[in-house]
Amino acid sequence: MNPKYQAPLTIKSISWHHTMDIRHKVLWPNKPVEHCKVSGDETALHYGGFIEGKLVSVISVYIDARQARFRKFATIQSFQGQGIGSQMLNHVMSAMKAYSVTRLWCDARESAIGFYTQFGMTPYGQRFYKSDLTYFKMAIDLS
Repeated sequence: MNPKYQAPLTIKSISWHHTMDIRHKVLWPNKPVEHCKVSGDETALHYGGFIEGKLVSVISVYIDARQARFRKFATIQSFQGQGIGSQMLNHVMSAMKAYSVTRLWCDARESAIGFYTQFGMTPYGQRFYKSDLTYFKMAIDLS
């Protein structure tokens, strides 16, 4: 996908600690910040998207054998809709090749299904709920 955002986005590895502020503000602002901590954060891969040195987007990847699950994918609201999320997800899909990951999946908010299908991800299983929000599992074969 061609990103819409014209300012250069730099994507690099970050510590899970650096993901927490954006996770909290974007995904669960009405919950305590601890709600945004994920079991396995200490050993997961975390990527940050930076515009002019400012962290504007985060995504965390949890690898288990040849599968990887991404979670807590969030972009600061004022930067949404500009192609940053697309660049982040493309980066993760590409990076997984170095880890021999053949399947990438996530729990997608129902409101984001259209975004993920643009990358070839397909929903599977039944609709489910987390904290009153509707989700579907989505996956893509990377092999």
